[in-house]
Amino acid sequence: MKKKLIAMGLVVVLAISGTQMAGATTLSKAKNQKNQAQSNLNSVNSQIDSIKSQQSALQSQIDQVDSELVQVLVDLDVVAGEIENKKVELAQAEADLETAKAKEAEQYGSMKERIRYMYENGDSSFLDALVGAQNFADVLNKVENFSKVYDYDRNLLVEYQNTKTEVANLVAQVEEEKQELEENQATYQEQQQQLETLKAEKSSQMDNFGSKLAEAQSLAAQYKQTIDQQNAIIAQELAAAQTVRVTAGASSVANNSSAASSNKKNNTTSSNSGSASTGSGSGSAVVNYACQFVGNPYVWGGTSLTNGADCSGFIMSVYAHFGVSLPHSSSAMRGVGREVSVSDMQPGDIVCYSGHVAIYMGGGQIVHASSPSTGIKISGNVHYKTILTVRRIF
Repeated sequence: MKKKLIAMGLVVVLAISGTQMAGATTLSKAKNQKNQAQSNLNSVNSQIDSIKSQQSALQSQIDQVDSELVQVLVDLDVVAGEIENKKVELAQAEADLETAKAKEAEQYGSMKERIRYMYENGDSSFLDALVGAQNFADVLNKVENFSKVYDYDRNLLVEYQNTKTEVANLVAQVEEEKQELEENQATYQEQQQQLETLKAEKSSQMDNFGSKLAEAQSLAAQYKQTIDQQNAIIAQELAAAQTVRVTAGASSVANNSSAASSNKKNNTTSSNSGSASTGSGSGSAVVNYACQFVGNPYVWGGTSLTNGADCSGFIMSVYAHFGVSLPHSSSAMRGVGREVSVSDMQPGDIVCYSGHVAIYMGGGQIVHASSPSTGIKISGNVHYKTILTVRRIF
């Protein structure tokens, strides 16, 4: 019988070992793929940050170009108005010049009529002087030599000449100012074209950054998806490994219990065989029953083995299944049953820590309602916290 138990245990160990090796390979591969995806994601996120930074800087440049372009357009509008005003001024000056010329001609004609009158009255020397004059200035010089010409005519003629000269100068000035404004207008138009070209280039760069950003964000989403997939595989493998450990622990407990029962049967009389089922045998049943609820949630103050329990609620409900009433308090459980030494722990014993309790499975393992994040689980180190006392119920 003892040899059969050893053989069965060896088969279980070999099967579990093979499963664990396969699971470890899958788990390792999933972790490697996750780490690679995380590294890629970090790199892409850095690229995204860089692209966004460049986009921000480029947008500032575009805003600056827009500001300069607006100012150039305002200047163009102003200079266009000034050119139109100069055109009006020039037209008026040219009209005034024509008026001055006409008045000058009119005065010159009146003067000649008076000279003719003087000639008809016998003053031929003045007419000869006029006929012999080379130009208009010469006429004036000749006129000044003749005292019989009225000072009124001379002064009026000079005044018209001066007016014509002033108006001609004004026409030239306005024409020059208009030309200068048109040159300014051409400069502003050139600046406008340059700024619009620059804005178009920067807008194209912004579109390029947008495409790069979209591509990087798409890659980031793919890497995130890979990470999520590998996390799911890792969680699945960890859960499978935990199930394997539960199976291994339960098998070990069962084998130990069967071996102990077999030894007792060989060494006691048939009249004592009924009492041999107590002790570790009952503790093993407690362990096997408790392990059914591994993976269920931790709920503070809870006592449900399926919907959630805290550490003392979990043990209370497990033992209640065997007709044992225990307090719903980790500190109160330090006084239940009888105390045994840590070195004498057996499956089913209640291990009491500071603020926490667990059921000993054997082989250094415990099953307990651990925490809200991990729920009811199996832990591989009974000594993970300082043990205050060990209580045995059966």
